[in-house]
Amino acid sequence: MTRVASLLRSVCVLLLLGPLAGVNAVTGAPDPGAAKCRDLEDRYQMLQTGISPAQLNLLLFASAEAGCAPLARRLLGAGASLAARDRLGAMPLARAARAGQAALVELFLAQGAAVDARNLAGATALYAAVENEREASVAALLAKGADPNLPGRSGVTPLAAAAFKGNGPIVDALIARAADPDAVDATGKTAIVYAASRGSARIVRRLLDAGVDAARRYGNDLTALMWAAGHADGVPPQAAVEVAGVLLDAGAPIDAVDDRGRTALMIAAERGRGEVVELLLARGADRTITDKGGRRAFDLAADDGMRAKLAVR
Repeated sequence: MTRVASLLRSVCVLLLLGPLAGVNAVTGAPDPGAAKCRDLEDRYQMLQTGISPAQLNLLLFASAEAGCAPLARRLLGAGASLAARDRLGAMPLARAARAGQAALVELFLAQGAAVDARNLAGATALYAAVENEREASVAALLAKGADPNLPGRSGVTPLAAAAFKGNGPIVDALIARAADPDAVDATGKTAIVYAASRGSARIVRRLLDAGVDAARRYGNDLTALMWAAGHADGVPPQAAVEVAGVLLDAGAPIDAVDDRGRTALMIAAERGRGEVVELLLARGADRTITDKGGRRAFDLAADDGMRAKLAVR
């Protein structure tokens, strides 16, 4: 019994000291975050006497990314600035948000960090959190009034970035905070275009519920249905079919043509999207329409199998 009790005491000690020693208390595996924070603490200790403002800020950036809240507090108390910028123009808040360090996001906001500060590309901390799917950081920033409509590079909004990632909960959170579902980026796309092309039926439905018109045209006169028909590589066929069905049910015009005179059926045929072709034909798509070059869907078909689907019977 004495030996067993001794072993149990040893396990308890390891569980208590594990995080301090850079070890995950549950798995026993090394904790890289704790090790990083220890390293930063050591560096701060070595530089503490006569440390420059620039060095303080560099340590604050590193602490923000690693999630070293105690060190970040010490650095702020020693004069590190939440208004400091890295070489890309990002502030510590954005670095913490991008890394998903929600506790530090909340700490920096409580200490007066500018919630909507933008980097050289125009992106905010919220955009960085959305792009990296940091749901807790997104929630913290929105709760403190972050503007969901400030775009990042190429005019892409946080909502469009979330739609591209297929992250439904973040899309819901942004729409709940009045994100514009129809905002167009520099390439002529909106959130529903990204969601449709990447097979995200759940997000397409949410955007339609938020007021997006299924018949709306985007860059090059493309509709969301056309984007779904020629969906991105790697999208499961059934996901693309579901998106196309959702859009058709919402009133997307099945035979609308783009600036080349091509329909969703033509686009799907050329891209080899057989399952979408079958759906469109079943829903009444006109296979006889010709584009500006005089070609039908049959003529554009990717292979013999596709031509067989499109042959007039």
